[in-house]
Amino acid sequence: MQRVEPQDFSRVLSSMCTRPHPRAREAAERFLATNPGDPGTYEAVSELETEAVELLGTVTGLPNPEGYVASGGTEANIQAVRIARNRADTERPNMVAPESAHFSFNKAADLLGVELRTAPTDEDHRADMEAMTELVDEDTVVVIGVAGSTEYGRVDPIPAIADLADDADALCHVDAAWGGFVLPFTDHRWHFGHADVDTITIDPHKMGQAAVPAGGLVTHSAELLDELAVDTPYLESKSQATLTGTRSGAGVASAVAAMEELWPVGYREQYHESMDNAEWLAEQLAARGHDVVEPELPIVAADMTMPVTEDLRQRGWRISKTGEGEMRVVCMPHVTKSMLRSFVADLDWF
Repeated sequence: MQRVEPQDFSRVLSSMCTRPHPRAREAAERFLATNPGDPGTYEAVSELETEAVELLGTVTGLPNPEGYVASGGTEANIQAVRIARNRADTERPNMVAPESAHFSFNKAADLLGVELRTAPTDEDHRADMEAMTELVDEDTVVVIGVAGSTEYGRVDPIPAIADLADDADALCHVDAAWGGFVLPFTDHRWHFGHADVDTITIDPHKMGQAAVPAGGLVTHSAELLDELAVDTPYLESKSQATLTGTRSGAGVASAVAAMEELWPVGYREQYHESMDNAEWLAEQLAARGHDVVEPELPIVAADMTMPVTEDLRQRGWRISKTGEGEMRVVCMPHVTKSMLRSFVADLDWF
């Protein structure tokens, strides 16, 4: 078989994944064949998963957290909706989210039979609380806020969303899959320590610099996690709360290694570097006459014609578009100022 090389990150500007930290890569390789889905047999990786959840609790402002290392944000979001559905007493469950919510909630709706109601966002791409409130009723099982949206890096008013969920006797879920490892170094109020949040999605394999796959689902309550449990009679451990059964320990070990190496100083330094890069790129694009959405977190969106975008892709740049058609650049840890200078130089050819 011909040797195939993986994607070179040197021109990848659209991804929310990045090169794993060297310590995370090494840990992933060592635990590749272990299975945290069978903790009675694979005790070492099970202990590491407990440590991973404790570290994720530290990042999200939660002492004594419960949860697990998932395959990614999609699984964690589905599981959060599943918790909410399973605890509720209704035959017509619905969830309320802003239209900026990740497409994984569409999957959750399809898989779980929970109606997805989406409210428009305001002019700054955040959840419109008046519109959210109008959609909530007695069958609402979870109200969802986004902390670092995938298109614009915006943070919804999480305390207000938590209050809305509490008034409806619903759960409050925060999707911080991408934003969770940059938000601790901002003034945003988004986690368990800021509001009455029930579950949070946060992915070490994004800005956390762990190897893929390493997502995270965190909750304050063992009882909530138990809503997911099923019996596993042939395993040494007799119940399982995860969505998948067999899982590679690579993600677990990699997440622990990355967080132990980088929290909090390394992540803080990376946040400031990524924000500096995003602000520099936004200034460069604005100076060239493009309408730019001011970056709040390290994501830049700018109005740019389709031919220019396609020409940039022909030059090897991996860029994507928002739902409104703007070019979108995510300033991940592998994105350097030198990369962005080369990108702008290519842009100037058109």
